[in-house]
Amino acid sequence: MSFVFAPPTVPSVPVHGSAQRFAVHRIYCVGRNYEDHAKEMGFTGREPPFFFLKPADAVLPVDAGQTGLLPYPSLTANLHHEVELVVAIGQGGRDIPAAQALQHVYGYAVGLDMTRRDLQNDMKKQGRPWCIGKGFEHSAPIGPITPATQADGVAKAAIWLQVNGQDRQRSSTDKLIWNIAETIEHLSHAWELQPGDLIYTGTPEGVGAVVSGDLIEAGIDGLDGLRLRVQ
Repeated sequence: MSFVFAPPTVPSVPVHGSAQRFAVHRIYCVGRNYEDHAKEMGFTGREPPFFFLKPADAVLPVDAGQTGLLPYPSLTANLHHEVELVVAIGQGGRDIPAAQALQHVYGYAVGLDMTRRDLQNDMKKQGRPWCIGKGFEHSAPIGPITPATQADGVAKAAIWLQVNGQDRQRSSTDKLIWNIAETIEHLSHAWELQPGDLIYTGTPEGVGAVVSGDLIEAGIDGLDGLRLRVQ
């Protein structure tokens, strides 16, 4: 097969304890999936889950023990961090019942949903799609994926983020409004999930802005941490 130009490299994420990498197919994100974060964004209650997507090449993979470099994006003066538990799908499917959902999970990772909040808010006010606030280059930093067999406690684990050594976000993954299995069930009704899909499951309260020079450190108990310097 001949191409007009060389196809781009497949986006991929390191795997904990392995030389293999996890090839990324799609990136799904769950909106407002922690109650206190929903409240800080002006919403309340257990609303039906909703989703948005980022391009696969928005991933910014960072190896264990390394400090990744996060370029400050264009057009924004209000770049926000959102730490999230990321679910990596290893077996695809459609209309997956929650009772079987965890069988489709390859592993878990710490991720950040970086957001150009000012652009997102502007689009919301105009009733327009806010892809520009969420789907830009390097907007999905992620640490190594830990296989599910090595991450038994991930559904009830501390999740946190610090900027320059100061706490910004600190919660527990058992506070997800829609848990991992329920999220997979809902998501698979709308799209046929594929091996290589990443699901960013939502962020707890405490989101805020970062600027060039800031050091972001994020973690979830039992998983490799994520460390980034904003350029």
